[in-house]
Amino acid sequence: MVVLKKTKKTYYVTTPIYYVNDKPHLGHAYTSLASDVLARYHKLIGLDVFFLTGTDEHGQKIEEAARVAGKNPREFVDEMSKAFREILPKLNIENNYFIRTTDKKHEKTVAEIYQKLFEKGDLYKGKYRGKYCVSCESFYTEAQIENNRCPACGKELRIVEEETYFFRLSKYQNKLLKYIREHPDFILPVEKKNEVVAFVKQGLQDLSVSRASFDWGVRLPFDRKHISYVWIDALSNYITALDYSPKHPGKKFRKYWPAVHVVGKDILRFHAIYWPAILFALGIKLPKTIFAHGWWTVDGEKMSKSKGNFVRPIQLTERYGVDALRYFLFREVPFGNDGDFSEKGLVRRINNELGNELGNLLQRYLTMVEKYSNSRIPKISKQYLKKEIQKTIKDYEKAFSRYALHEALGVVFKLLAKTNKLINDKKPWELAKKNPKKLEVLLSSVANILSVVSFLLFPFIPSSSEKILRQLGYKGKTDDKGFELAKKFKLVKKNQKIGRKEILFPRVEFREKTKKEKEGEILKTNLKTNLNLISFEDFQKIDLRVAKVISAERVANSEKLIRLGIKADRKRTIVAGIYPYYRPEELVGKNIVIVANLEPRMVRGIKSEGMLLAAGEKIPKLVFVDKNVKEGEIVR
Repeated sequence: MVVLKKTKKTYYVTTPIYYVNDKPHLGHAYTSLASDVLARYHKLIGLDVFFLTGTDEHGQKIEEAARVAGKNPREFVDEMSKAFREILPKLNIENNYFIRTTDKKHEKTVAEIYQKLFEKGDLYKGKYRGKYCVSCESFYTEAQIENNRCPACGKELRIVEEETYFFRLSKYQNKLLKYIREHPDFILPVEKKNEVVAFVKQGLQDLSVSRASFDWGVRLPFDRKHISYVWIDALSNYITALDYSPKHPGKKFRKYWPAVHVVGKDILRFHAIYWPAILFALGIKLPKTIFAHGWWTVDGEKMSKSKGNFVRPIQLTERYGVDALRYFLFREVPFGNDGDFSEKGLVRRINNELGNELGNLLQRYLTMVEKYSNSRIPKISKQYLKKEIQKTIKDYEKAFSRYALHEALGVVFKLLAKTNKLINDKKPWELAKKNPKKLEVLLSSVANILSVVSFLLFPFIPSSSEKILRQLGYKGKTDDKGFELAKKFKLVKKNQKIGRKEILFPRVEFREKTKKEKEGEILKTNLKTNLNLISFEDFQKIDLRVAKVISAERVANSEKLIRLGIKADRKRTIVAGIYPYYRPEELVGKNIVIVANLEPRMVRGIKSEGMLLAAGEKIPKLVFVDKNVKEGEIVR
């Protein structure tokens, strides 16, 4: 079990740096929000916290994506990184630093790290031939591959053969296994640790850590032909952000390192194998914990562009509020497990738990204070549910020590249920007439319970927690000092005047989308994503060729169709809806561009073998090519 010692002065938590090949979705938000929850909790118990996130911006995939987008790599990454930076305040995420791998300071230190590894003898030059996934920036062995597809993303692999520098990963195999065995909390959850151990025991091969076939990366200082391999470049951000350098580690590094890395399970291998080996080689202490969380599906299906079911977190926050989303993500699924996102489930938890169990309790209590105590909270020494409160705090802290975020929320809501029962059992409306002193004890006790609850919920729903405290009349900060006062029942002062009432979570209604609405959203998403952002591999599959029109005639009984006889790599027929914008006689002899490898289809009984390249949505404008270009030439 990970024990969080309050005597420790600092706490360092990181997200992975996100690859800038797509806009932020629920998966990105989940990792960042989990790190934010951990950061806020450790601030609450009095630690000096450093919380890092950022973007990964180098590599062949980025260079190719920029080329497809018609931009230089710097323009491309600036635009994409901005989206990740801008989403943070919208989700109420309070990171200390946002790093980019294109930052000059980071690039300088990465070069120094390569130099140190080279001088130590942990890098050596060789030739590498293997199957490589551009999307994942990773090589795979034959044992990992099925049907020449990447085991991580499913895309087709390329055979890459080139000169490279290897990192002596195999050198650290036994040392890594020994460290994992002696540090049971190094990799969590336990089942993920077992997967890593099994992988390492199969035998580690030295790792290719440089490329010479593209330019978008950090040049190696001892061989300018070579560019840094993305994973050494990316993983080093966790120490370069702390001003680490092999020449001078720096005060910030000495203060905050080692880190807790929060990652998705798909990149655990890089963090739990490659990164520790690099740190061993550099003589740096390994991270405290690497915690791998699961994936989110949507209504039982994997998120994908083709299905158009990517959940965009900002759209949800605009509809339901930031705190509602934050609460749902960590209440719905045990942290570390896979989860299924359902908007209907989100609405249910908003109404039943946040609205009824928490929000209604607060409003009910404030109404009693207004009615029976002149809007002032009485201060009485006796405290109802004292043992229950102390147990809740203890169980809450234990849950955080095990990264059981759903359990932390669970114990808080058990206390809320007991508080609601307390009010019902004590019947304040009767105490007001029969025993005002006991009513004062009840009002004072519930105020203390709500103040404790607001602090316990603060890491998860910070805005709502602060609103609870303000409505209770507390004007201080939501920091460790305020938390200590709440735990000692000293946050509520004698005759403390309550603040203005505000409904925290108004009831929301859920309406199931119709089939037509869902199809429309998928179409809209596909138009935005699949057409604007396709992988370079997909682009390479399109065979564009110059074709000469050798015959053209209108298709009988059709207003728009023209049958074209064309010659490109071979003779073929294409049927296109371009009449009356183009007449058959004016097309004969012209050079056009066609998609030559489109699957044939039957149009009005005619086999059409390709598609013409044209611009314009309503009026087609064909792409014509100079007559001097030979038919069949590939358009690049």
